[in-house]
Amino acid sequence: MSAVRHLEDLSSTPAKAEWLDKIVRGDCVAALDRLPAKSVDVIFADPPYNLQLEGALHRPDQSLVDAVDDAWDQFESFAAYDAFTRAWLLAARRVLKPNGTIWVIGSYHNIFRVGAIMQDLGFWVLNDVVWRKTNPMPNFRGRRFQNAHETMIWASRERDTKNYTFNYESMKAANDDVQMRSDWLFPICNGHERLKNAEGTKAHPTQKPEALLSRVILSSSKPGDIILDPFFGTGTTGAVAKKLGRHFVGIERDQGYIDAANARIAAVEPLEDGILAPMPGKRAEPRVAFASLIDSGLVTPGTQLFDRKKRWAASVRADGTIAVGQEAGSIHRLGAHVQGLDACNGWTFWHFEQEGALKPIDELRRVARQNLLAVGA
Repeated sequence: MSAVRHLEDLSSTPAKAEWLDKIVRGDCVAALDRLPAKSVDVIFADPPYNLQLEGALHRPDQSLVDAVDDAWDQFESFAAYDAFTRAWLLAARRVLKPNGTIWVIGSYHNIFRVGAIMQDLGFWVLNDVVWRKTNPMPNFRGRRFQNAHETMIWASRERDTKNYTFNYESMKAANDDVQMRSDWLFPICNGHERLKNAEGTKAHPTQKPEALLSRVILSSSKPGDIILDPFFGTGTTGAVAKKLGRHFVGIERDQGYIDAANARIAAVEPLEDGILAPMPGKRAEPRVAFASLIDSGLVTPGTQLFDRKKRWAASVRADGTIAVGQEAGSIHRLGAHVQGLDACNGWTFWHFEQEGALKPIDELRRVARQNLLAVGA
């Protein structure tokens, strides 16, 4: 059964969102206007780049380069392109949830114009992410540097949005426990991933690699979120969203692309729920105060705490503070005091003794947090 829905079939706010996991055929602005307001979590937009190509491009051996010369990428002027960009961005902003984010990818031909218009419309830029290509197309004319990257703008709907999704801990863990950088290295789409038409040529000239979309979706959404792509093409966004347990909405006006996308997405098997949940960040964990360890019996008043080398000892007081000599205070303030520092993480500085071994009190906090989660489950 086709996943395409016509514009007149879309309702404003259906009880069951029948527009989910569908491709809407039609112009992107008109289709966006038919979707419910504030209904999608993430937008990934791969709009026309307005490459302004003039004439055929040949390799040194005079073979023709399969460049982007489709009508949908051609605009009569920069002013016409800017008007188109403003129209679809306004329509996209209307359907984005207040805590949602948008990704727009482009090249030097268009991304600076797009970015300026986004800022004019109220979007707040969070990052510009550079996609460095491991296998970029050469510059055959030899008159410029090889164009080896594209730029993605990641923005929130509002300047003051604080609760947008960013799976920081997951991205850091996946990057060998180092913060994920804003320059991403991926090959361009080729090999078995590249969709071909009946003639054996590219089904779409600018198909994006699934690895790129995977990182976009994994970093900025949660399982069950709705990912909208207003320039759906052959459905990379939908295929990756389905695999990663997200919903998708695609907008595309070319029936050939729609057919290719439908077949592609239908063949995707979603990953199991157990391996889709992002790594929880520390901000999402329930707060545990040191006094909670006393309340729960994990620590008793009078217990001695030590630093890792037993240079200092502190006594636990009944009110949840600790004392070193005549000084009393929190585990953090006393840890800083004995070291002569301005600040200290008391959870990792102070240790308790168990069977002759010193262990950080942070282990007791972890137990207390697990108990809180178990009670709330």
